[in-house]
Amino acid sequence: MDGKVAWVTGASSGIGEALAEGLARRGASVVLSARRGEMLREVQSRCPRSEAHLVLPLDLTDTAAIPAAVSQVLGHYGRIDLLINNAGLTQRSLAIDTSLDVDRRIMDVNFFGPVALTKAVLPKMLERGSGQIIVVSSLLGKFGIGHRSAYSASKHAVQGFFDSLRAEVHDRGIGVTIACPGAVRTSASLNALSGDGTPHGRMDPFIERGLAPSDCAERILRGIEREQYEVYPARLERLALLLSRLAPGLFKRCIRAKRLEQLPK
Repeated sequence: MDGKVAWVTGASSGIGEALAEGLARRGASVVLSARRGEMLREVQSRCPRSEAHLVLPLDLTDTAAIPAAVSQVLGHYGRIDLLINNAGLTQRSLAIDTSLDVDRRIMDVNFFGPVALTKAVLPKMLERGSGQIIVVSSLLGKFGIGHRSAYSASKHAVQGFFDSLRAEVHDRGIGVTIACPGAVRTSASLNALSGDGTPHGRMDPFIERGLAPSDCAERILRGIEREQYEVYPARLERLALLLSRLAPGLFKRCIRAKRLEQLPK
């Protein structure tokens, strides 16, 4: 990744922060994006060669602002080699108790935001015949559990879109990698939305025992370097994916019994 230009969304904390620092250590120039500019500048200051990186505050739900942001990055660096769609938002509420506004907000952040940014970046990658698109999804993009209906739906949508995109651009020099983490020790559950849109405000015990963000980021970065189609940074919860494929009936009974509700994010 030495000398490449990498754009990371959701770079102000958690997995995104760790990805930015890992990319910088590998010699990449990093565009750090999230809504909170002051936190991005703190991340920038911790990255090797801090002056080589660009802080670019961006709210992905404001899709009208995306073309100007892409133009700014291209004007600064001349190209984008890696686009890492990492920004995300989760929930903690029953489907029946979740307002449609919350469903839409989660879809805006987790699905429409990365899709809009990818569509804005992709034409220049296709012109150059090189580039890599990465999206941080979740194991819950493979199956659903209780209290995560909107979140899981958004990650299923991400999986479908980027699988399709990979088929379309594979022969034109563009790689697509989907990362599906399990539980990672971030503030995701603290910032999760309740059914009425208020913050959940609590750290889930399973999340607290999850992978360190730096460990998750390193696994994702190794997958990017190897140009893997999918990466699964997870511990034992990865077995849930295997169970869902090999014994779907048993898996669904476990879901109904709420034995898997404290899985990812």
